Amino acid sequence: MSRRSLISEALASVPAEPVVPTDPAATEPAPGRVNFTNKRLEAFGEAARIVKRPTIRLKPAECSIWPGNARDYSLLDEYRLRSLIDSILAEGGNRIPAVVRRTPNGPLPYELVTGTRRHWAISWLNANHYPDIDLIAIIEDLDDEAAFRLADIENREREDISDLERGLNYKAAVDRFYGGVQLRMAERLKISKSQLSRYIALTDIPPFLVSAFHSPMDLQAKYGEKLLPLLRDPVSRTKLEAAADQIASEQSFRRSGDEQPIAGAEVMSRLLKAMIAKGRVQKAAIAGDNGKPIGEVVKDQQKILILSLTPSDLSTDAILEALRPVIEAARIRNAKRR
Repeated sequence: MSRRSLISEALASVPAEPVVPTDPAATEPAPGRVNFTNKRLEAFGEAARIVKRPTIRLKPAECSIWPGNARDYSLLDEYRLRSLIDSILAEGGNRIPAVVRRTPNGPLPYELVTGTRRHWAISWLNANHYPDIDLIAIIEDLDDEAAFRLADIENREREDISDLERGLNYKAAVDRFYGGVQLRMAERLKISKSQLSRYIALTDIPPFLVSAFHSPMDLQAKYGEKLLPLLRDPVSRTKLEAAADQIASEQSFRRSGDEQPIAGAEVMSRLLKAMIAKGRVQKAAIAGDNGKPIGEVVKDQQKILILSLTPSDLSTDAILEALRPVIEAARIRNAKRR
């Protein structure tokens, strides 16, 4: 979707000067039929008006970031934006303009509505040997609700915004702009109410489950549909919390050792498997010869021992010696059951 189409989509409800279409047959809906495509075609007149609007050049430091955008600016970094940085550097600027609005009473002259990644990338370039690169932008006169819709349409084209970020953004917007009525919001955004509900429901996932995933990007809206019903049952919730805590510990261990993280699909599989077996998860700390904890042993519902070690200065022999009594104790208990 082009930049002009994005803006026209978000502003389709704003009254515009009449524009005579060049091809009436292409823009006039069939009699008695109003569907999503026809609604999008209604925005062509607005697009024709906006396409004539000139761009401006400004410094990222002249823009504050509108907090109504779903993207978390603090999570952006050079690694995530490396390809965009290289592209802007090669072209001498951002090819697709950002959208800003004036802030007469604000601390800065402009507020950025869309183009957060471009803003961050050019800010980084300005601070790293390329101070002459400007942010190319279009100025729009938008209220907060129109700005929200415009930012949402652009974000739907991006793959690096998590479902959780979208859910949090939608949850705040439905109360702020639409009186808490999800159906009204879905109609304005031109998405299904069920899809909107899935995103908002994801925000009810507690932090202990979120931490089991390597990144919020791995926590998909479809996972929420399976996890939320389990959280309502106290017994299932306890099992989920124990399994999530174990997975989070493994994620942390892998992260510290530069190992591949546990993928989102595998995390979900393990969480759901924890619901099948009966019994309680038992935990115990593993201590070194100095008495300080060096890890944890967990006996899951299937009586399987899972050992997690934290980085330490102990030698391999010292670590193995600390594990010996744990393994011996497990063998003794197992032999008694026989």
